[in-house]
Amino acid sequence: MREPVDLRRQRILAVVQSRGATRVSDLAAELAVSVVTLRRDVEELAREGKLRRGHGVARPVLPDTEQTAAPAAPPQADGGPVALVVPERHAYLYETLHGARTAFEEAGVRIALHIAPNAPGAEQPIVERALAEGARGLLIAPRWRSRAVEEADYAWLARLDVPAVVMERRPRRGSALHALDTVCTDHWYGIHLAVEHLTGLGHRRIVLAARDDSPTARALRSAFAGIAADHPDVDKWAIALSSPGAAPDPGSGTAEKAVEIPALLAELGATAAVLHGDVDALMLVQSLRDSGVRVPEDCSVIAYDDVVAALGSTPLTAVSPPKADVGRAAAELLLRRLGDPVPGRSGGPVRRMELLPTLEVRGSTQAPAVMSSTAPSA
Repeated sequence: MREPVDLRRQRILAVVQSRGATRVSDLAAELAVSVVTLRRDVEELAREGKLRRGHGVARPVLPDTEQTAAPAAPPQADGGPVALVVPERHAYLYETLHGARTAFEEAGVRIALHIAPNAPGAEQPIVERALAEGARGLLIAPRWRSRAVEEADYAWLARLDVPAVVMERRPRRGSALHALDTVCTDHWYGIHLAVEHLTGLGHRRIVLAARDDSPTARALRSAFAGIAADHPDVDKWAIALSSPGAAPDPGSGTAEKAVEIPALLAELGATAAVLHGDVDALMLVQSLRDSGVRVPEDCSVIAYDDVVAALGSTPLTAVSPPKADVGRAAAELLLRRLGDPVPGRSGGPVRRMELLPTLEVRGSTQAPAVMSSTAPSA
């Protein structure tokens, strides 16, 4: 017969009062109930003021004098790990991961890395398992290949009962995740830097060849369309898929079709291209060379990501998001949440942080050939 709720909660109180801070996962195993059920019991007991709910632990209520004197404690190294969830084979986000790891290691907080396979809904069971194993916080960068997959994740992420920070993702405004902590790059500013650099050199016709299978890719496309359409020095512009596999569902009949970028450049009379990401940009340079188009003499190229852009035979000018800094800022924000034992108040108000990228100018951009041959000498 199932144990009555009131009796189970009395047993929880007895254990916590006798042992002090106790892991929720240990309590669940001892009482033979699920971690989810045990968390609900702890939340209700904390609401009634009978115990204190930490992150992954239940603590006894302290005497008033001790409560007043005790400052907010920093997260303890033995309080359970922080779960980090990132997509598989994603070099960009692995760099953000390194920044996060440094901050956690400096704080003495253990991390548990989880790699999500490239499949819709892959993150939810991974997160649920990590929480069941005692994770007290979550740092996550969901893949979100399509908007439908993204919005399907909003509900369960919003229900998490541990502090969470979403990294390099910007949930839709007004959604269930609008009030979740986020740290990401200002990709509008990154495209702005690229367009200003190219128009400053004299380029008037520009192509963006971008992926369409991530929130970053969709942000870049939207930013470029708005900036290019309003820019007084851009005469013509176009957006294309950077490769056939760069869409959420390449086999769909409604998916955007990939085009040959060299042919599109020739058709538009474009003298410059911005490519997301680095590998596609390096492959474009190679394709242009095979077509007899020289970079940068005949066509300037800017890569977006700057993971391997500098390693090409022609080092590529690149927009460089502050990848490691994004990870570190996200980790520091999560540590603030973990450092205050008062549920719902820890770390202050919700934060939506944006960090600005930089432009690394290398050998793949210069003034267009017509301009450079006619420009007066200084």
